Amino acid sequence: MRKAIGRFFQTAVKCERMESNIREFEGSIMLDREGYRPNVGIVLVNARNEVFWGKRVREHSWQFPQGGIKHGETPEQAMFRELHEEVGLRPEHVKILGRTRGWLRYDVPRHWVKREWRSTYRGQKQIWFLLRLMGRDSDVCLRSSSHPEFDAWRWSDYWVPLDAVIEFKRGVYGLALTELSCTLFHPHRADPPESYRLAAAEVFGERAE
Repeated sequence: MRKAIGRFFQTAVKCERMESNIREFEGSIMLDREGYRPNVGIVLVNARNEVFWGKRVREHSWQFPQGGIKHGETPEQAMFRELHEEVGLRPEHVKILGRTRGWLRYDVPRHWVKREWRSTYRGQKQIWFLLRLMGRDSDVCLRSSSHPEFDAWRWSDYWVPLDAVIEFKRGVYGLALTELSCTLFHPHRADPPESYRLAAAEVFGERAE
């Protein structure tokens, strides 16, 4: 178990170049050579280091804001666009505290993928940003776009319960929050819960005993 966890955290902080050969797929979705769609994730914290936790529209599932990177966008540009579309916040409402240093990937189960995409699309690769809310809670607006992502939100403890996250995203959530915690809680050490360590082992295909 320790070996698996060690490889997990070493990989989490390795720098990785952004692939240059991203191709257009289905007219607007960009995929890399391995079939992953470039994407950004957003961890938004308040003054108490609690995180924004959004409830998906008409579902009983909660997640962080995230979205695809469009052709010609940098990860930071995509992050600010998604932040406004999903949460209603603008750059002046937040401060960037940090970001993950490399891409974090997850595979989407085949039965979640449209039949015509299954031979090409594999999943998402994400850069995660850590933001501090500099504005007020009332600045949050979940109806900033014509296709809202969330219909409710709340502040949650930083170490969100991974069992509330859809299963195939748990490993990436664990990776992102663990890496970003080094920035948020510096110089203090913040040990992740055991559930995060178990998710770490599974990312590398090794179940913790």
